[in-house]
Amino acid sequence: MTMAALIPGAAMADGSPGSGGVNCPPGLPNCYVHVTGPGSGGGSQKSGGGSTGGGGGGAATCTMNPPSGDGSAQTVPCYRSDLGWFNSQDNCYWQRDDPQPAANDPAWNGHKPGDGALYNVSCTYNGGQINGGTTWAQNPPPGMGGGVNVAQLAQQAMKKLPLLPPQIDINPQPGGKGLVGMPVWMAVTRTAGDWGPQTASASAGGVTVTATGTVQQVVWSMGDGQSVTCTGPGTPYNPSYGKASSPDCGYSYAQDSSTQPGGKYTVSATATWDVRWAGAGQQGDITTSRTSTVQITITQLQVVN
Repeated sequence: MTMAALIPGAAMADGSPGSGGVNCPPGLPNCYVHVTGPGSGGGSQKSGGGSTGGGGGGAATCTMNPPSGDGSAQTVPCYRSDLGWFNSQDNCYWQRDDPQPAANDPAWNGHKPGDGALYNVSCTYNGGQINGGTTWAQNPPPGMGGGVNVAQLAQQAMKKLPLLPPQIDINPQPGGKGLVGMPVWMAVTRTAGDWGPQTASASAGGVTVTATGTVQQVVWSMGDGQSVTCTGPGTPYNPSYGKASSPDCGYSYAQDSSTQPGGKYTVSATATWDVRWAGAGQQGDITTSRTSTVQITITQLQVVN
């Protein structure tokens, strides 16, 4: 990533970080940050021994919008130790000078210590470096340390989401019996409550964060030490399918369940929810999971002479 800083003396017009951004030198377009971030891969159904991994997303990222005709919106870290906090309203990083300059420092430009603060503001221009300077602002920009914690608001919004555990639809059904080597069909219902999308918001200090949760995959633990990962809800079994295998989420047992507690396999379905949030120019992901279990009986085929 290429970063640069504000031209000396390019102060805010009215001292407000959200009022129109940091001014660039005469004749130059608005300063902006240009970055390219890596993408993420996908997956498909797979079977075999495994576990249901999980965990939260990485550090929050912020969105900046380049000048018209200069590419699509990109993302940058919301905080950099060398540059400070990203302000989505002017596409620049802000870092409070510490310590603040003496009261007679000309950077105060007529203001006094305690009347706002002096910040170092860093931007980029066309991927090229420009020298830096200090500017005064009455209030810190949105999302800056000490202001509204957008990531905490995201957690609050996520807690409002009614993310339900999966409703299992499995064949053979609990109470019935299946056979070793015969297809097992696994599915979960696909309603807004147990699959998504679900949306909720949380607000504080004039900032609103909206979180949207959607199931990304269901990991089935089959009770015999094996697991199956399905990226969709699966297909419910219908008697008209006969002895066919599930087209998208199925399994077959190699051993009966007679050695299991109660003579049944305990099958669990763990749905991984991806909660994507956005607000105040920031965005991020939170991963959580919900689990349901059932018990099924698997027997050996009895041959009668």
